[in-house]
This record gives sequence, structure tokens and C-alpha cells, in this order.
Amino acid sequence: MNRLNERLRLLPPDSLGQLMRGIEKESLRSRPDGALADTPHPPALGSALTHPSITTDFSESQLELITGVHASAAACLAELTEIHQFVLRNIGDEVLWASSMPCGLPADELIPIGRYGSSNVGQAKTVYRNGLSWRYGRRMQTISGIHYNFSLPESAWDALGREAGRDGAEHALRNETYFALIRNFRRQSWLLLYLFGASPAVCSSFLAGQPHTLQPLGNGSLYLPHATSLRMGPLGYQSDAQAALAVSFNCLDSYSASLSRALTQSYPAYEAIGLRDGNGYRQLATSLLQIENEFYGTIRPKRTIRSGERPLRALAARGVEYVEVRCLDLDPFHAIGVDERMPHFLDVFLLHCLLADSPPDTPEEIAAMSRNQHLVAQRGREPGLVLRRGQQELPLQDWGRAILRECAPIAEALDAATGGAGLHRGALAEAQARLDDPSRTPSARVLREMTQHYADSFPRFGLARSLAHRRELLAMPASAQLLERYARIAKESLEEQRRIEAADTLPFEEYRRRYIAGELAPGS
Repeated sequence: MNRLNERLRLLPPDSLGQLMRGIEKESLRSRPDGALADTPHPPALGSALTHPSITTDFSESQLELITGVHASAAACLAELTEIHQFVLRNIGDEVLWASSMPCGLPADELIPIGRYGSSNVGQAKTVYRNGLSWRYGRRMQTISGIHYNFSLPESAWDALGREAGRDGAEHALRNETYFALIRNFRRQSWLLLYLFGASPAVCSSFLAGQPHTLQPLGNGSLYLPHATSLRMGPLGYQSDAQAALAVSFNCLDSYSASLSRALTQSYPAYEAIGLRDGNGYRQLATSLLQIENEFYGTIRPKRTIRSGERPLRALAARGVEYVEVRCLDLDPFHAIGVDERMPHFLDVFLLHCLLADSPPDTPEEIAAMSRNQHLVAQRGREPGLVLRRGQQELPLQDWGRAILRECAPIAEALDAATGGAGLHRGALAEAQARLDDPSRTPSARVLREMTQHYADSFPRFGLARSLAHRRELLAMPASAQLLERYARIAKESLEEQRRIEAADTLPFEEYRRRYIAGELAPGS
């Protein structure tokens, strides 16, 4: 704790006031009756391949809305709201599904995979999704979430460099610091599932014909009584094949080595799927991972990549630029899927992870972290739940309170640096209240609302929230200038896609082979 406070005091107030963040929000497009929309990505939204703010994730029906990088949480949320306002005016009578767990789904093979045009890069994106479909099924890929991107400003690196007696611009220093953050985050990310998890129930269509341990709840719904985030449990983004990786985050080299093996060594089960399907492709490669993004994790080290560049090559060449938090559910009680307190809490929590001591991880600790994640995802509000910390068994509430106590001076420093409005301390106080009273958590509120107002029906609850969000966002003022700006960006993105398609010269198989081998020149 003393070490944490010493490092906190080293950071100048202007750096604390200039933390950088961005949000990526996934949402399924649903019909007004709550079934998955089967319409193509609307042309009015632009090109899913090239639009900077509006794209698709796995499915053609799964939007991904992306903000720019902002030095304030308020600006980030304001941009996300604007994107929603434009989208809802251009998807007809469809809605954005309010929950992380999907709306009513058709048969697996009828869930449409994202399409990105005829260019090599566009075809590669679709083939990658074909591979996900063959490997994991399409249902799992329709789960949606919030990704939170976080980085320190340059002035913070100058201070951290002076403390370490090194140049703050050094790639090595930044890599070491971000990987220390990642290790601590992985140790403590269960707390985010408890505080912000909002997926304790699912539509029974999600598990049609599949074995599971969920309990029936009302008509067409399944749940676990103390679950926080089924999205982050065994039903969500999980892979038995990837579980054997036990990726170490002790440094960039160990992380890269773990993923490089998974990207280059053929995997028998995926060899059996095969690469080609007649003239088409089933997957990009038969290795354990087709590309780096296939690796499921609660957090990733990231670097902006250039066209044709592999993410691991970018990290090796230019170092870690930011971290991407990937374990956050959509909040069905907020129109844009994000509780306004969430970014303020995350900034405090991520700074705590960065400033606290962060010993190396071990295979035993990696296994314990996975167990803790699944316990909290499925049983997080269960009275007396015990987690594993090092060699200790510790009640969830005790461990959570200890983390929040250590976060208190960080919240105070951030509030002082950002105008003293108390938003960070307020977010911390609400987190404390949720620890003390599990009924205040979003997951408990979801179940309570389902029971009291929707006859224990997750589909009815999800649709009601989705329609309410649509009404709320359409009722908000949206200037003609704002709508014209997004319409212009959409048009420009379609023109950019056509330029990319016209410029292609390589046959797709040659492009695929070179990309997988890392032989494409950046910008290709």
C-alpha cells in the first residue's frame, strides 16, 4: 500500500486529468418482436469494413459501435450516445438488443456471418468468422459486451520513467508497466463481474439442444440464482482448446511466445474441419488460433496496427500502446449500455492495477484466476462465497473491500485532478454499497425486474428494455449537423471500401497465405 501511494504521488495532476479511454460496444440488431434481425448491415450506416465508428462483430446482425480516444469519461459517453442516435435513425423499426446474452435466435446455421465485401481483407474477415462458426458454433459468437480501452498520457510516462531511472519513451518500460497492470487486472477482474455483471439469465433458444446446468425460470428462460455474468462463465466466451494455453503475462516475450505457438502449430480437431470447402474456405488456418484476436481473455495488450500487419508483429515493433478490458456486460438499464459510473470506477481500478506491486504469474495462479472468474460469474452473489488468493481462501466480500480501500486515495487524486466533482469517489462508494448489499448489483436487479414485471421471462425483459432504449435515444435532440456528419462518414466509408476492392491484385489464396505467414508489408 505504501509503495502504491508513493507511485501515485509521483504522477503529476495534469497526467491524472488526461487519462485516455475509448469504448467499443457490441449489440445485436433485433426485430420488434425480439427475434434476431436477418437483414444485411444497413447501407445507410456505411461500410462495416472501413467505417471508423460503426462496424459489425461476428454476425451481420451484430453492430459494434466505437468511440474515439477521449481525455474525459464524459466526452467518451457523449460520443457513444451520438453514434447510437444516428444508428437508430437508420435501422428502420429494428432495435439494439439491450442485454449481453442474445435475443431469440434461429437455428445455428441461420445466424448470418458478417460480410465485408470482395476485397482480400474483407474476404479474410468473413473467412475468419466462418472458422469461428465451425470451431465454436455461431450462438456463442452472438454474445455482446463492452470493451474499455485505457492508456496513460505522455506526462505520466515521463514521471514513471524518472522514478525508474529510465527514459519514459522507452518501449521496454511501457511494456513492463502495462504487463504489470494486466497481471493485477487478471487477479482482480472477478470484482468487475460482481459489480457490473448483468447477465444472470438467458433465453432458452441460446442453449437449444445443448447440455447445461442452468435452472428453468418462467417461460423460455434459464438462469442461475446467484449468477452475475453468465457471459463470462462456461457458457460464454470459453474454449476447452484454449484453456490448455495457460498464457503467461509476465512480459511481452512470454505472451508472444505463447500465442505464436498457438498461431503456428496445427491443431488436430481443426485439421479435421479442413481449410477449404469446395471453392470456399472454412477457416483461415488449422492452427489452434487462426489469428491473435481469437484468443479469449479478460484483457489484452494492444497496439494500433497497420493494414496487413499482424498484431503480435505490431507489439514487437512498437510496444504496447494501450490495454483493452473485455469482461464487461452491457448494462440493460442504460440506453447506451454503459452505467455512467462505470468508466470512473474503471479508471480508478486500472490505475490501482498499474501502481500496485505485480509479482510474476505462475501456472498455478493462472488456474486459480480462471476458477475465481467462473465462480463469480455463476455464483458471485451467493452468501459466503470464497475465492482463492495465493495460498489463501478468502471471502469475496473481504477481498473486494480490501481492493476498494486501496483504491480510495486514487479516487481522491483523480477527483482533485478533474475538477473535484467527486465522480470517482462516488463510483467507489457505489461499488462499496454493492459489495455490502448484493441486491444492488445489476445482476440482482435484472432478476428482480424479470420476476416483478415480466413473468420471469428473459426475452420479455430484454425486449422491453430494448424498446425503451430506442424511444429514449430517438427522443433526444440530434442536430441536423450531427446527423449530416455521420451520414457523410458513412458515404466516405463506402467509397473507401470500393477503392480497396479496386486496388486488389493478389489472388485471395496468396493473400491468405502471406497474411498468416506475416509476410504482407504494412499497408498492404
